[in-house]
Amino acid sequence: MISEWIVSILLLIGGVFILIGSIGLIKMPDFFMRLHGPTKATTLGMAGMLIAAMVFFSNTQDGVSVKELLISIFLLITAPISGYMLIKSAIHHKLKAKDGTKGLDNIEDD
Repeated sequence: MISEWIVSILLLIGGVFILIGSIGLIKMPDFFMRLHGPTKATTLGMAGMLIAAMVFFSNTQDGVSVKELLISIFLLITAPISGYMLIKSAIHHKLKAKDGTKGLDNIEDD
């Protein structure tokens, strides 16, 4: 009974984070700001959903579900790295940013 509530709350929290990340991906004005949606909020949302799946399958089956744990670790490692690689590629190709983007003065020349 209590595990169903925990799973429901984790799914709602994960869904809200994914929704916020998706809205940020659409609404942000330039590439550098748009990248925050999928790399931060959506990663947290997927982690919340995978933790909910771990709780659910741990209660319905014997033992801890290792698959969801491995997926969570892989997601939490690869999403920031891919975001970093996209930013470095955008900097290398001298992609223009909006005037209000902070941190442009910290970009080093190649």
